[in-house]
Amino acid sequence: MSARKSIHPPIVSQKKWLAARKKLLREEKKVTRQYDRVSAARRRLPMVRLEKKYVFETPQGDQTLRDLFAGRRQLIVYHFMFDPKWKQGCPGCTGFVNALGDLSMLGERDTTLVLVSRAPLAKLRAYQKKMGWENRTWVSSGWSDFNYDFHATLDAKVAPKEYNYRPLPGFAGEAHALSVFFRVGQEVFHTYSTFARGVESVTDAYALLDCTPYGRQEDWEKSPRGWPQKPTYG
Repeated sequence: MSARKSIHPPIVSQKKWLAARKKLLREEKKVTRQYDRVSAARRRLPMVRLEKKYVFETPQGDQTLRDLFAGRRQLIVYHFMFDPKWKQGCPGCTGFVNALGDLSMLGERDTTLVLVSRAPLAKLRAYQKKMGWENRTWVSSGWSDFNYDFHATLDAKVAPKEYNYRPLPGFAGEAHALSVFFRVGQEVFHTYSTFARGVESVTDAYALLDCTPYGRQEDWEKSPRGWPQKPTYG
């Protein structure tokens, strides 16, 4: 966009800007306090014991969900959209993983992060190498019910008839999501799941864009008329 046609916020004096900024700051503090309240409520969610045994294809061989904890008490699973028929992973999920920074703090706090997809491990490994994600743990849920049970796959499963899967009404295909599990001894519990925009706050890219005048530049945002915008997945 040329300087002559540039669309930008109104230009005001420092005094007027400071007054507007302080007004917005009051609203930002309300959001922060509300976020803290929601996080506190999330920490008080009950959990459900998992009776089913899930097996994943990993570089170290077949592993159970409990194995994926890597000896820690908390496990975060990012459901990366990668249908077995696809040649490459979802662009949105790819951007999510690219935006992940140093996660060493997770291990220091007894927590493991794992990416899970339905595509075969060989396909995941090839894409992982292409993207330079060797430092991320990525495993295949394959033909197991894992993606379906946690609503990260919503299509009619092409698998042996004994699975007897019924798709959720009005939904089809893969979905990106985040699921959290907790281990007590040898038992595994499901504590939390979130989908769609509930996942976006885990990385910093959107939060950084939210600080700019143009924002995320997506067409669902309530931006001033003329602001650059495009479809979220356009």
